[in-house]
Amino acid sequence: MDSFWDLFKPEELIRFGGLFMLLLIIFLENGIFFGFFLPGDSLLFTAGLLCYLGVLDVELANLIIYIGFAAFTGYYAGYWFGFKTGEALYKRKDTLFYKKKYITTAEEFYKKYGGLALVLGRFLPIVRTFAPILAGVVKVKPHIFFFFNVMGAILWPLTIVTIGYYVGQLIPNALDYLDWVIVGFILVTSIPIYNSFRKEKKRKAEEEANKIA
Repeated sequence: MDSFWDLFKPEELIRFGGLFMLLLIIFLENGIFFGFFLPGDSLLFTAGLLCYLGVLDVELANLIIYIGFAAFTGYYAGYWFGFKTGEALYKRKDTLFYKKKYITTAEEFYKKYGGLALVLGRFLPIVRTFAPILAGVVKVKPHIFFFFNVMGAILWPLTIVTIGYYVGQLIPNALDYLDWVIVGFILVTSIPIYNSFRKEKKRKAEEEANKIA
């Protein structure tokens, strides 16, 4: 890698560390709270594209299975962490790698979608990392968590990795446009998170106003 910023470039990460680096990042980003800043959706898309181009020497089906397993185990790591830390997580002071608003965002998403948040949250940054942690905090029943974890671990890579693979087939020199695709992923997946932060800020402002009144 040529610079620190290459850590945020999916193509550079995969070319540097191969399949092992890919699966490690997926594991960390799917439940280890300090992994929220790592690329997720864009990494899967890039993995599918590089799989088609032969940069990743692995069959598409096997790649999806490997990523699904890494995502599945990452969610269990997050669930265990939330289960052990419990309410203390809400009292934890903000740091560079942890903000209380992240767990609040996941909580609002969970309240809205219930168990499906563990599936839908796979497709959203931050929520993807903190949803399993929250599930552990609120003590979601193990069999229910297992069911939704399996669903998400299958659908997430099956959808995005496959899209990346077939984009490589359909668009010549697709790798030349990868940066723009990644920017698109970031913008689209960040919209719900931005809206959630905005609503939470508005709610707090209203609470403060009511206290003053």
